[in-house]
Amino acid sequence: MKVPDGISDEDAAGMMLKGMTAEYLLLRTYPVKPGDTVLYHAAAGGVGLIFGQWARKLGVTLIGTVGSAEKAELAKAHGYEHVINYSEEDFVARVKEITGGKMCEVVYDSVGKDTFPASLDCLRVRGMFVSFGQSSGPIPPFNMAILSQKGSLYATRPTLFQYIATRDELQTSANALFDVVKSGDVKIRVNQRYALADAAKAHADLEGRKTTGTTVLIP
Repeated sequence: MKVPDGISDEDAAGMMLKGMTAEYLLLRTYPVKPGDTVLYHAAAGGVGLIFGQWARKLGVTLIGTVGSAEKAELAKAHGYEHVINYSEEDFVARVKEITGGKMCEVVYDSVGKDTFPASLDCLRVRGMFVSFGQSSGPIPPFNMAILSQKGSLYATRPTLFQYIATRDELQTSANALFDVVKSGDVKIRVNQRYALADAAKAHADLEGRKTTGTTVLIP
């Protein structure tokens, strides 16, 4: 994709994978609409910070989960109306409290094993569970009947590369991202910069959950 005027090379390097992931989650996997209540796990991560700003623009009520007080403040500054620190709080109970028992239309989960099956308990009848990552490990095999028992739920396991499989899809996704960044509705937060020679340290910090937002390697 050609980087348009008004977007720096550094922002472009840090935004495409994460930003187009937010695009397909919000606009295509479950097309959110104003008034929807959404739960997003790992709200202070690279995708999460873009997702929060974009979702706020779309008019949803946004609940995010994080693992520390510092990350909670970061999430609040990027569009999350409600933030749950799941290291200290039961996120299912808090979602029930926040929504007055109505729960959520959709849960977006890149955490995996540690948040399943509790994520299903955050959904209202016929809600959608979107599992798009597994930072804590894969979700173990489960009986599909659990989806009916918990409210005729939908579940999907999407991946970006099947949402940008054609040139037209790639252009549509990238242009939507470019538009919200150029408008100022979404700001790309490059929080870590490493020399290319320090790529191993960048991976170690990511694995150690020491990063927030976007990380770029500088040649």
